[in-house]
Amino acid sequence: MSRRPAEADHPGGTASGRILTLPNLISFLRLLGVPLFLYLLLVVHADVAALVVLAVGGTTDWVDGWVARRLRQVSRLGELLDPLADRLYILATLVAFTAREVVPWQFTAALLARELLLLVSLAVLRRYGYGPPPVHYVGKTATFLLLAAFPTLLLAHAVSGAEAAAGAIGWALAWWGLVLYWVAGAMYVVQAVRLIRAARATGAAA
Repeated sequence: MSRRPAEADHPGGTASGRILTLPNLISFLRLLGVPLFLYLLLVVHADVAALVVLAVGGTTDWVDGWVARRLRQVSRLGELLDPLADRLYILATLVAFTAREVVPWQFTAALLARELLLLVSLAVLRRYGYGPPPVHYVGKTATFLLLAAFPTLLLAHAVSGAEAAAGAIGWALAWWGLVLYWVAGAMYVVQAVRLIRAARATGAAA
């Protein structure tokens, strides 16, 4: 089966093939923040500086998308970079937080299991000629909660006196984010199953 046309991936065909745009630049800068965060937290143990980088990376999650819509610079590359940056921030933070014992390994395993499920689904979709499914608002909400939870948990770990309040808020956000992350993952799997069944039905009818 051949790859679906771009309009099938993007209702209305509004995504362009442009690369040098302001939203894409913002996404690239967010990606550069990932190794910087890991260096600060794991190598030099500059927890407060790592907290700032993580907070900036999390709070600018919506900026690239907002700028893209505002300036009408929505691009296919940008639609790939935005979730990639989110996922890398989440994975890098989980690895670093587990190494520094900010979060227990069970929480990390639960999130990584969801990522594995999604990777398998994407691999199967690719075999049938489909690209990644559009990002659902449930997934974006889960990502927002996790990206808000991680700096809060690091604040509780790094700043004496903030442990009680920041820890309670951070874990509330983290657990809600985990639940919604799995809900979004289940929705993506259901969507993938429907696309695969449709592709098989089309192939059988051909």
